[in-house]
Amino acid sequence: MFAKVSLIDVSVGYETDVSVLHHVDLNIEPGEILSLLGPSGCGKSTLLRAIAGLQPPSSGSIEIGGVTVDGPGIHFEPHRRRVGMVFQDGALFPHLSVSENIEFGLRGVRDAESRVRELLGIVELEGSADRRPDTLSGGQRQRVALARALAPRPSVLLLDEPFSALDPGMRVQLRRDVRRILSQVGITAIVVTHDQDEAFVLGDRVAVMRDGRVRQIGPSTELYDRPDDQWVAEFVGEANLIRGVLRGPREVSTAFGHHLIYGSKPGVEADGDVDVLIRPEHLVVSPGDRTVASTSSDDVGQADGRPLVAVHVESAEYFGHDVLYEMRGADEVFSVRSTDTSLSPGDAAAVRYVGPPVQVWPRSNR
Repeated sequence: MFAKVSLIDVSVGYETDVSVLHHVDLNIEPGEILSLLGPSGCGKSTLLRAIAGLQPPSSGSIEIGGVTVDGPGIHFEPHRRRVGMVFQDGALFPHLSVSENIEFGLRGVRDAESRVRELLGIVELEGSADRRPDTLSGGQRQRVALARALAPRPSVLLLDEPFSALDPGMRVQLRRDVRRILSQVGITAIVVTHDQDEAFVLGDRVAVMRDGRVRQIGPSTELYDRPDDQWVAEFVGEANLIRGVLRGPREVSTAFGHHLIYGSKPGVEADGDVDVLIRPEHLVVSPGDRTVASTSSDDVGQADGRPLVAVHVESAEYFGHDVLYEMRGADEVFSVRSTDTSLSPGDAAAVRYVGPPVQVWPRSNR
């Protein structure tokens, strides 16, 4: 049965007056996969440990499946919560075979053998039942750890950076497989990661954490396209925060022309300076004459009604499918992601904006 997980005003501290989580409110719906995304030390793993019962909250309450498992005078031990957990290193028993590791949590269960066979099929390790963990690849060991956590049919599954010990190629493949497996078994799951790609691929929603607080929660598209503040904008993807000047309540002017503003922006004065979010893929680059460009956009002209901004290339990072350029204009340094891989540092170019309405915030002292 799917279980809803609710955290109500939860704070956690490891020592007196040292708080790691601060008044967290969070709801994970039954059958939902939630990614917890944030930098190291922000409280992601502590939140997971609190849900698992390994770290009691100092205040607030936690509910699993409508039952309060932590609250004033209440603390359910981990084994009473019907919660499965997958750790960073898998934590398999080295002296047990794959099937014995999976069966470990099923002692006394009548259909243990058939349940193990079922899970070996789900994680695609049917031919590895008798192997020991030290003969498996890192990805295979994590599949076994996942199967072991799912064996007793928990109502909630917690995964604490389960791919951090794997090489990049294996991480990409395994996160796809884990997403498929979690969707197949239909369990409520919470995945901790500091990797934006993993969070976006795995989560139905993503909760972005910083300094023990949830800064924003929503679908990955919402976080990327409509971040609540500059920090979230930069953390969930590459972001240019360009100086802009408001031209009324719904328009802002930048070096790239006039842009409509997404939503309302309270606290920003009319005609005031603002930070404007421009993603690198919303800028299109046109090669110049192989010399350092003029710093005046007036000398460059327009394309499709959008001003062309004269720039020169400071650096280029090649990724195969595209390249990330760092460009310098008259007053700004910004990034451009392009499939045109022909430019090199020192080359002249022109850039124009081709994106949607923009996000703006009061100008920060950057």
